[in-house]
Amino acid sequence: MKNTRQRLVLASGLCALLCLAGMPAHPDSVARNYGHKYSELDDINRENVAQLSLAWEYHTGDIPATPGLTAFEDTPVLVGDNLVVCTATRHVVALDPGSGEKRWEYDPKSPPSSTNKCRGVSVWTDPQAPGNRQCRTRLLLGTSDYRLIALDARTGKPCADFGEQGVVQMEASKPMIVPDEVSALSRTAVVNGVVVVGSSVMDNQRLDSPSGRLLAFDARTGEQRWAFDPLPRSDSSPAATTWKNGLPVHGGGNVWSGMVVDEALDLVYLPTTSPSVDFYGGERPGDNLYTDSIVALRGATGEVVWHFQVVHHDVWDYDLPTPGMLIDYPHEGKLVPALVQNTKQGLIFIFDRETGEPLVPVEERPVPQGGAVPGEQLSPTQPFPVGMPAVSPQGFSPSDAWGFTPIDKWLCRREAEKLLSGPIYTPPSEQGTIYQPAPSGGPNWGGGAYDPDSHIMVVPNNAVPLIVKHTRREDMPEPTASEEGDGHADLSAGFTFANAGSAYVTTIRPFLSPLGAPCSAPPWARLTAVDLVAKKIVWEVPLGSIEDMAPIPIPWELGTPGGGAPLATAGGLVFLGFSTDNKFRAFDTRTGEVLWTADLPSSANATPVTYRYRGEQYVVVPAGGHTMWGTAIGDAVLAFKLPGK
Repeated sequence: MKNTRQRLVLASGLCALLCLAGMPAHPDSVARNYGHKYSELDDINRENVAQLSLAWEYHTGDIPATPGLTAFEDTPVLVGDNLVVCTATRHVVALDPGSGEKRWEYDPKSPPSSTNKCRGVSVWTDPQAPGNRQCRTRLLLGTSDYRLIALDARTGKPCADFGEQGVVQMEASKPMIVPDEVSALSRTAVVNGVVVVGSSVMDNQRLDSPSGRLLAFDARTGEQRWAFDPLPRSDSSPAATTWKNGLPVHGGGNVWSGMVVDEALDLVYLPTTSPSVDFYGGERPGDNLYTDSIVALRGATGEVVWHFQVVHHDVWDYDLPTPGMLIDYPHEGKLVPALVQNTKQGLIFIFDRETGEPLVPVEERPVPQGGAVPGEQLSPTQPFPVGMPAVSPQGFSPSDAWGFTPIDKWLCRREAEKLLSGPIYTPPSEQGTIYQPAPSGGPNWGGGAYDPDSHIMVVPNNAVPLIVKHTRREDMPEPTASEEGDGHADLSAGFTFANAGSAYVTTIRPFLSPLGAPCSAPPWARLTAVDLVAKKIVWEVPLGSIEDMAPIPIPWELGTPGGGAPLATAGGLVFLGFSTDNKFRAFDTRTGEVLWTADLPSSANATPVTYRYRGEQYVVVPAGGHTMWGTAIGDAVLAFKLPGK
């Protein structure tokens, strides 16, 4: 491998450790339904996708001088005659959908942040406003300094009737230790005129971190409607009994990845995270509801309608990394409105989205108990979907060690034998525990896409293990994180998290051989297609080539861990960036065959979208790289289409 940073691209998507909605899609508009990321457009299809070529390329100019954690993860959205893009520092830009020419730009004027990313803006149209009224259709944007902003979708000007001249300043539950300890980086959810805002809360900084509460506002006025804290703050909460030490001082449990909504049911579905701190739970015995859960809230009131905890007493940072998918699921001879939830563990849960009843049975299975640090009280069981295949390896043992050479493999195995390893949910330890799946996945924030005709869900996932090690605080009073001179984190040296107020300090690092390659067998990232009705994997392919990282640039599809979401279309295609080889690919939904590839200026860790504009179908993807994987940071938005008619 060429250098440390490039080795680490193979190592893992560790961003999830440090990083901290659905609306109907018209067939002639962008596929903006985060409900299942599917478009009914089929002008571009299996037969002609090889003819796709670049239609236009736009550069936002937004490359932070001090990048920190930067990733261009936007999902563009077509609103009226504007294609709306949200840049890394959350500028909102309206483009001509056919030419990529900029029409207007809004700068939220946020102060510099340690995290630069935007996963999209949400859209709401006021049904009571006249058709030509300013802000009848508005864009809703959260910011790194924890504001909620409403903009006119046609002009980009703030909506004067929303909050204070278009802005609501949200408040964290307690004073922040750094200005962006709590921020709003993912798209808001809008359900029947109520804007629900999640948050990113910095991980592993302190035991008593800020709450991950959800805040809800009137989409017309900006007046706060309700708040929901995933952690119980009163004895009257049904969740209080699952915190055995009494009401928690902890924070977190936030929703960082986005939400989906069912307006007919007036429900918004939260994928919550782990409580603070992520890897040690000795100060919070019990299952810790409503963290690491799917929580369905009533949009009008914020009351809990149903919930399901995916991980009890999380000490693996196995938070829910992606919004659920809303599909119609064949069940007992009828189509049931369902929610499909992918997890970092590679497990797939399916629920009746009105009642929360599992449509695929779930059973509690015993999980490993040995090796936990003193003071830890693990849950004896964890939930598993019955009969549904996992899309990620479910553990690691020394016999799984891999290397390019026999020596490399032997060194990896020798190192594995010094560490704690075993099936999924083997706990973190003082000797160090090999996590497989890693806290970064398995699947991560991009989640899957679903083709309703074939019942195939495609989901990208990482497959590189991490080592998590606890050290008693008194034995390691000054935790540090190794940094390269150019500002990129040296993941091979690992990160040590302060966990202020907790009994243990935590260090994480990828499990790498001396050659810098993962000690697990490739592919190190893959795209998996699952028939959700037949409950079987129908195909699986490596995702990404290591040609740009190897000493000799030979295309070798071993998979490169990354991030981003797929888009499925009625043309029988799946479009996806994800990998660090700067490729944008179109896969055959039925077989996984790559039917088309385009070279990008940076990796596309975003969600592709498609729309029909003036009679032609376009496929658009932001490509801006990711600092955590050492890829080039860029600012490009690229559109592809078939040759002109």
